[in-house]
Amino acid sequence: MSQVLMPKATAVWLVENTTLTFDQISAFTGLHPLEVQAIADGEVAGGMTGLDPTVNGQLTKDEIKRAEADQSVRLKLSLRDVPEPVARSKGPRYTPVAKRQDRPDAIAWLLKVHPELQDSQVAKLVGSTKSTVQSVRDRSHWNMQNVRPRDPVTLGLCSLKDLNDSVDKSRRKAAREDAARKKAKAVGEPEPSADPAEADQPDVEHHN
Repeated sequence: MSQVLMPKATAVWLVENTTLTFDQISAFTGLHPLEVQAIADGEVAGGMTGLDPTVNGQLTKDEIKRAEADQSVRLKLSLRDVPEPVARSKGPRYTPVAKRQDRPDAIAWLLKVHPELQDSQVAKLVGSTKSTVQSVRDRSHWNMQNVRPRDPVTLGLCSLKDLNDSVDKSRRKAAREDAARKKAKAVGEPEPSADPAEADQPDVEHHN
């Protein structure tokens, strides 16, 4: 039986762009209804880019409208003639020569839309180097005047899955660091980012 490609990203798009019920989205994507609700509440898949199922041929707009009009209707997956993607072996990402000139645009888009990503993650996603990422970040890139942010998924430089996996990883790391800071603050330890000079200043009234 055919399955929905990237069910979580598809659910994100359906939650944001349709009036389908959580049960309808759950039945179509295979996710639990509570997970769909968590996506709608922003508790799950925060920052994940939604995948439009009408673009990749998994759904038609008419099918979505049919289900929106009747909550008892279950979405039917469209038959796809497109071959399933082949898993890429691990190793350095090869970027076709024709697409290499698009990498600065993709880097600029990632830095703008997903600032939580580390330079090493951005470089890996588009098949570039950390020095190139840094040059785009500080606008010292040799061709900066012609760089305009463009989605690397649309440009074919990375897959939506790779992008969402990287964003999820960064957000989980940020959440762990935030929890550690809160824990340190709760036990009376100074936060790592706090200025020691300010932390040690007593709260007293100053006299001129």
